[in-house]
Amino acid sequence: MNTQKIPEKLKDFRNFLYYVWHSLDQIKKDPTPIQYDIADFMQNGPKRGVIQGFRGVGKSWICSAFVTHQLFVDPTKNILVISASKTRADDFSTFTLRLLHELELLKHLKPKTDQRFSKVSFDVGPAPASHAPSVKSLGITSQLTGSRADLIIADDIEVPTNSATQSMRDKLSEQIKEFDAILKPSDKSKIMFLGTPQCEDSVYKKLGERGYDLKVWTSEAVTTKTNELVYNSSVSSLCINDEDEGEPTEPTRFGEFDLNERKISYGSTGYALQFMLNPSLSDIDRFPLKLGNLIIHDIDNDVAPEKLVWAQSPDLEWTNLPCVGLRGDRFYRPMKIVGEMIPYTGSVMSIDPSGRGKDETGYAVVKMLNGNLYVPEAGGLTGGYEETTLNSLVQIAKRNKVNKIVIESNFGDGMFNQLLSPILRREYPCSIEEVRHSQQKEKRIIDTLEPLLGGHRLVIDPKVIESDYKTAQKHSPEQQLHYMLFHQMTRITTGRRSVRHDDRLDALSIACNYWVEQMAQDADQKINDRKQDLARKELDKFKDTYYKRKTKAGLSWM
Repeated sequence: MNTQKIPEKLKDFRNFLYYVWHSLDQIKKDPTPIQYDIADFMQNGPKRGVIQGFRGVGKSWICSAFVTHQLFVDPTKNILVISASKTRADDFSTFTLRLLHELELLKHLKPKTDQRFSKVSFDVGPAPASHAPSVKSLGITSQLTGSRADLIIADDIEVPTNSATQSMRDKLSEQIKEFDAILKPSDKSKIMFLGTPQCEDSVYKKLGERGYDLKVWTSEAVTTKTNELVYNSSVSSLCINDEDEGEPTEPTRFGEFDLNERKISYGSTGYALQFMLNPSLSDIDRFPLKLGNLIIHDIDNDVAPEKLVWAQSPDLEWTNLPCVGLRGDRFYRPMKIVGEMIPYTGSVMSIDPSGRGKDETGYAVVKMLNGNLYVPEAGGLTGGYEETTLNSLVQIAKRNKVNKIVIESNFGDGMFNQLLSPILRREYPCSIEEVRHSQQKEKRIIDTLEPLLGGHRLVIDPKVIESDYKTAQKHSPEQQLHYMLFHQMTRITTGRRSVRHDDRLDALSIACNYWVEQMAQDADQKINDRKQDLARKELDKFKDTYYKRKTKAGLSWM
């Protein structure tokens, strides 16, 4: 179809979107103001743009309609769709192809018998012969070299499975650079990202440094000041309201009650990322526990150095460990090892029994020497009161030669203790102590671990980090990060439900807290002993002086 024959109104993508919306049986309502705003940015936005809309706003649907509109207006265009996985990209192109078959206005764009016609790549009927198809779909890890396009659409290229660690995020960032080599040299060529940030160090945040213009549509209204300070003035005007901050921006689709349910489900951090599109790290106190404050060192089962000296230096960085910390956070080796290898003061194992739902049974082994705490083993086990779980915990205690097992008794009223005791008596006799907490969990964990990390007194075996990452893979891809100890550590805040799961981290804090209390008791005891020694010396001094005075007066008691 020639562009001169296209009705003038349909050249505006917003009108075309209205037509598509009402042509699909499953959509009964008009596009919302935000959806129209996204459509306008797609058509009239910058050459390099990033669209960040909250989950469920309809970005991918609108974008599929936009692809058909681009081919409707100019069938000679070559469009490349890239997603995190090949399957996701194929789903996008398949839906786009179906629109060409089901909408009467677009039927002249259906591929001819002598043209490419598959969900991987297809041509539109009026398209001229070309090495590049009209529409092609690829995964971000596919071979991009050799492709050519007038329009590149990166639809949800960032997902938990490719942005979990710093190395993954760096790799994804480098892959994106290939887009500029694929784009045709034309004023009408365009690269467009659609997505929702999956982590605080989102790749979308870095795109602004590469000349991309970012536009954000939040689920709740924000103030002008918040837009400037937090979002760098990138929020759409439809989502800014100085008088009614926090009000739903799409009340007909996502009301206040619905959004509150999602806040509870996602947790405060997850909701901030997925619905408020806010990966800001400007508040340094928001995440108080930093991986860089740990000391990562191989731990022996019986002895440890008298002292480890901490430092942050590029030559001390562990480059072969999976790091799920925030941007710039790294694991480091000790700078220096001082003294001899001497036996530990003691070894404890903490257990946080599984609660309800999908919680794990968290455990941690922590040994103490000279005020430093050593963690040779920590993690989580599926299940709670099953015999296999209990046996596994006993074997962990046995191989780490623990002196005491500390169990969180808030769940089950001591039932876990009763079930574990017979196995311990049979396999590895060891004392058990129950602890019960009334303080808010998040504050308790931070209050215990923050001073230890700040003082660089927590030493982690690198095998703990590797095991933590590996054992979380048994969960679904979107849940894996939330079960990792070091992800929980770096995302916890003092707010309630700041992390979705905290079993592994809570177990670590319980074991560390045991030694913190012991160290505090030892210090108090030493202070009391010193005071008693001083008092005894003063009494002896007074007695000696008294006796000497009596002797001189000829009144010896002897």
